[in-house]
Amino acid sequence: MFGDMSGMMDKIKETQAKVEETKKRLDTVSLEEKSNDGLLKVTITANREIKAVEVSDELLQDKEQLEDYLVLTLNNAIKKATDIQEAELGAVAKEGMPSIPGMDMFK
Repeated sequence: MFGDMSGMMDKIKETQAKVEETKKRLDTVSLEEKSNDGLLKVTITANREIKAVEVSDELLQDKEQLEDYLVLTLNNAIKKATDIQEAELGAVAKEGMPSIPGMDMFK
């Protein structure tokens, strides 16, 4: 009914290994997000690990403004990293889906 179960299991294991490789590779992908005026810069990996935050001296004068900049810029950086991660992992998972009759709608 489902064809070669052993072959499907091998395909799933292969896909799991590719997902893990992709996650490791995403640790090496760095993104930079800057505030509109360039006073704050965040460096983050595609796995959403913050690597660096650079703050202009001008922002150090106003705590509330710095907090606002951090929230906005960090959220933008995390969104970009999440989009890249989901696209990369989704492509690997989709590629590794076994062919099951009647399940073509999920590809």
